[in-house]
Amino acid sequence: MKTFVLVHGAWHGGWCWRRVSDLLVEQGHRVFTPTLTGLGERSHLLGPTVGLDTHVTDVVNVFKWERLEDVILVGHSYAGFILSGVAEQVADKIGALVFLDAFMPENGSAMIDGTSQGVRDAIAAAPQTGEIALKPYPAAALGVAEPDRPWVDGLCTPHPMKTYTDRMVLTGARDKVAKKVFIRAKGFPSAAFDAVTAKLAADPSWKMEELACGHDAMVADPQGVARILLAV
Repeated sequence: MKTFVLVHGAWHGGWCWRRVSDLLVEQGHRVFTPTLTGLGERSHLLGPTVGLDTHVTDVVNVFKWERLEDVILVGHSYAGFILSGVAEQVADKIGALVFLDAFMPENGSAMIDGTSQGVRDAIAAAPQTGEIALKPYPAAALGVAEPDRPWVDGLCTPHPMKTYTDRMVLTGARDKVAKKVFIRAKGFPSAAFDAVTAKLAADPSWKMEELACGHDAMVADPQGVARILLAV
């Protein structure tokens, strides 16, 4: 039996892993899908102070209170920042890291550095607009098939803005985890993720995988995601 902790990306919640988690549970594994503070069913906790440290603590506390060991820790998109922060605190509890079309932060970097111009403009205007959260991308833009778009659009919620401007403090703990996998969703054009793929492909400590679907791979190709996770 393996233990998986699946961490969602911006605007989503633990709900987005339902199809993947069901497949893993059917195979007899334990699966945790925490929803980060201010999102999904915890959207009532959205506030201006919710930042990267909040979300890292959300996941670290799952390890602590569930007494988890040898975890396969999976993060989608924005959650690449969260996985990197979690590894700084509980690397000894992590058996493998899986970045699913995810950002790969370096020490001192922030989400705002690699995001779209529209998001940067919204953050820059926040002192005047009073906004504390970023509006969700439409499911169609994330490569979600038309039948699933009402489900995804209906459950995505605004994402705490501070998490995009907080800068990571990393000491290299992530890189010391023995097993590391990067999954690129090739159906989603992204120069940022292609650059990460090119960099990691030259690093023998990383295993590279590809899926042909859009960015929300856990929705678009849950079987493919589960297949890769079970092989870790």
